[in-house]
Amino acid sequence: MNFATYSSGGDTFYGGVTEGGMIALNDAFPQWPTLLDAVQADGLAALGAAAADRPVTHKDVQYEMVLPNARRIICVGVNFPDRNAEYKDGSEQPKFMSLFPRFASGFTGHDRPLIRPPESDQLDYEGEVAVVIGTGGRRIAQADAYDHIAGLTICNEGTIRDWVRHAKFNVTQGKNWDNSGAIGPWLVPFTDAAQLDDARIITRVNGEVRQDDVLARMMHPIRREIEYISTFMTLEPGDIIVTGTPTGSGARLDPPQFLKPGDVVEVEVNTIGTLRNTIKDEEV
Repeated sequence: MNFATYSSGGDTFYGGVTEGGMIALNDAFPQWPTLLDAVQADGLAALGAAAADRPVTHKDVQYEMVLPNARRIICVGVNFPDRNAEYKDGSEQPKFMSLFPRFASGFTGHDRPLIRPPESDQLDYEGEVAVVIGTGGRRIAQADAYDHIAGLTICNEGTIRDWVRHAKFNVTQGKNWDNSGAIGPWLVPFTDAAQLDDARIITRVNGEVRQDDVLARMMHPIRREIEYISTFMTLEPGDIIVTGTPTGSGARLDPPQFLKPGDVVEVEVNTIGTLRNTIKDEEV
């Protein structure tokens, strides 16, 4: 069973996702007030067992960012061969991966609008797979990396393109506008290596395919990402790693095609689901 954070009637819940609606699980696990608490306690199996015996509790819901209180979100940049070539700087495949932080405030949930700020009209999409750490560790070997993953979700790592170039070595300000990206729609428990090894990302804008690639082509595979990141920091349960986007973002098209109000962006990953968002201008 997959799990989501959602709101209904002015309250926030987490629970199991079914075709008929949500099965709230907060009351069954008062020791885990949020889905993040359940992940940190290695509780996804217990959630699934509890949901199997409970009825649907909510049908009219609004998805929230899947782990809205995530403490650390680490993103991997320029991680597909064609993506590296898009920069047209003559550089070869980098030996080490590019990393940057994002904060939970920069993400909204499934079927919610991404917000374009008045300061820029260069809101762009980036479809990616995100892994949620379940077992922490330091200096994790690649062979053991998958053992540290609790679940998978999808990220549209929305970016304000001109703001990533405000400083020489810094993309943080272009990557952290409030509600400029989305993570969801749900958390899929990680039980089989094929969920990542056979995963394919397809990003569509208004039905047009813009990105289409497989994780197997990553320059820095997810096992390597976990190994590398855990070398310099101790990964903790609930940490999210956003693993990299394929070629085809709007900034790299000729001419560039940025998102505008009314657009619909769908990021589909065959082993996870589809994350869908509209675009809306910020009300100021």
